[in-house]
Amino acid sequence: MATIFEKIIKRELPSHIHYEDEEVICIDDKYPQAPIHFLVITKKVIPSIHELESSDYYLLGKIFDVIKSMTVKLGIEDSYRVLTNHGSQAGQTVPHLHFHVLGGGKLGAKGIK
Repeated sequence: MATIFEKIIKRELPSHIHYEDEEVICIDDKYPQAPIHFLVITKKVIPSIHELESSDYYLLGKIFDVIKSMTVKLGIEDSYRVLTNHGSQAGQTVPHLHFHVLGGGKLGAKGIK
């Protein structure tokens, strides 16, 4: 069964796309936890960071290049948080590697204060 991210990548579900190339896509989070909250998602289906193989490590550089560009574009390059979850107890709800980027306000331990 396809994940929500696979459906967005295939344009089966709508999403606001900030950036896309052949390997990653950057979209707004549907349930933002900060004034600015976007996701950078691998197009290759990798269930989580724990399942990355050494041949996939280049994707991490690509992801962080996109994060850097997007934070500048959105004006939060001076202060933002990047996170990924592995496993349901850590908060992972979609089994597809993605990174959350949050900013645009003071972030506390659980998000914006």
